[in-house]
Amino acid sequence: MQFSDLNLIEPLLRAVREEGYTTPTPIQQQAIPHVLLGRDLLGCAQTGTGKTAAFALPILQRLNEKPRTGKGPRVLVLAPTRELAAQIGDSFDVYGRYTRVKQVTIFGGVGQRPQTDALARNPEVLIAAPGRLLDLMNQGFIRLNSIEIFVLDEADRMLDMGFIHDVRRVISALPRERQTLLFSATMPGEIRELADQILKNPQYVAVTPVASTVETIQQSVYFAGQKEKPALLRHLLGDKDIRRVLVFTRTKHGANKVVQQLERGGIQAEAIHGNKSQSAREKALAGFKRGSTRVLVATDIAARGIDVDDITHVINYDLPHEPETYVHRIGRTARAGASGFAYSFCSNEERPLLRQIERLIRLQVPAADAGSYMNVLKAAAAELAAQPVQPPQSTPDHRASRQTRDSRSSGGSRPARDHQSNGQTTRPQGNARPVWDDRARGARATWEDRTGGQGGRTHGNARPAWDDRSANGSHLSAWDDRSKEQDRSSSPYPVRNAPRSHSHLNRDALPTQHHDTHPQHNAASANNAAQNINENEPSRKRRRRRRKPSQGGEQRPTG
Repeated sequence: MQFSDLNLIEPLLRAVREEGYTTPTPIQQQAIPHVLLGRDLLGCAQTGTGKTAAFALPILQRLNEKPRTGKGPRVLVLAPTRELAAQIGDSFDVYGRYTRVKQVTIFGGVGQRPQTDALARNPEVLIAAPGRLLDLMNQGFIRLNSIEIFVLDEADRMLDMGFIHDVRRVISALPRERQTLLFSATMPGEIRELADQILKNPQYVAVTPVASTVETIQQSVYFAGQKEKPALLRHLLGDKDIRRVLVFTRTKHGANKVVQQLERGGIQAEAIHGNKSQSAREKALAGFKRGSTRVLVATDIAARGIDVDDITHVINYDLPHEPETYVHRIGRTARAGASGFAYSFCSNEERPLLRQIERLIRLQVPAADAGSYMNVLKAAAAELAAQPVQPPQSTPDHRASRQTRDSRSSGGSRPARDHQSNGQTTRPQGNARPVWDDRARGARATWEDRTGGQGGRTHGNARPAWDDRSANGSHLSAWDDRSKEQDRSSSPYPVRNAPRSHSHLNRDALPTQHHDTHPQHNAASANNAAQNINENEPSRKRRRRRRKPSQGGEQRPTG
């Protein structure tokens, strides 16, 4: 069968011929006729078999044959990652170059202004990642009431990445009358449940068994310890036949660490993962596509969405926790009928993961020839044994600090929250922070100036400080921009930031109440407060006497 047998229009056939495609893949042969007829579709095919063209070509033809009648996007394609969204956008541009259909791709990690400007030009195809799509919908830049065709690509990956709730929010904003296409490389039970909810009488297309691997990929496993993997990776990359290799790690930190280890061995490599900015990820991918970067180390975000030709090898530095991810990883090689190699490193702790993978793909991954790399592992083990043992770093004893806190209830003072040295409180450098210390008559908190190590007040923003503000050691609340000599005890109003109650502590371990510790000071304060009340505020009895004549007790003279 040829593409011309699928009833595609000439502008699309011309674009396909220029890309060098003549024979459609099995998923394209079965999916394109159903999409052209406007039916809902549930498609399952392994990675690298042309799922994007299976829905892009018929969608472009339907939009080209039926002119738009209003504003707003007519097609929404939802993808889980930025890389996959960008790849789908490029496919629509390539296949639709001779049509009038325009598309815009939006995703996070970059500024939204160029994307909102592109949306203002009313494109017919909108390709988006869930996060940025919902953000622009909340801001009012996007309305989905004009969507005619909805495509959910890599649906199982949406579930793995936790986007299922975002997907449901997007679906709730779509019109009920629409055509829905759902594509996925694997088909777990959750995907079938979602398909039953959003698809109407769908056509099911599965060209290969679920989670099967491409037969042209030669798989092998290398058994090595976790500390021996760096040496094994450098040994394999010494082979010049490995022209373009994709190395997968389980974590972002692991990807950066592998790149550093390779660069110390004289091997240039780039890392791509979620912590990288969008510009850095695009730069690394561009260098990998051009061939200037031979080794690309990635996490599973790149397992789907990277469509790079001529990837000769895929290396699983860490085995994935989900066996389905293994299928997507090795699917980056042997694309479009080519051949490729997939190497997997397996430590003793990862053997259960290897058994899960073999159970899923219904194939036992052959072990590599031990003689080809055993000497490398022995040399790596000897090198690790020759390294001096680093003494463990001292860590704070949390049990001791817990005992110190518990001592409050047994009569001890509050613990200082700083490093103690020979009974003196040494404060680290930095910004001003509250410090609990053992001062004259009890525990008081103050704001220390960490820049000089002195017990001064911070300048700028005023902050509350508990300190010994008077000679008699009274506990008063003061603000940093007020003077020490200010005596607020005579005020009849409540003191701001009054000390907290110490009811949960042992009363014998703390200083007594304010009026018990300083009787003279409290007596003077009480007298001053009473005098202010008597002078400034008349009593209720006096107010009643003044009002008596006006209440009719005395008659006014008449005439």
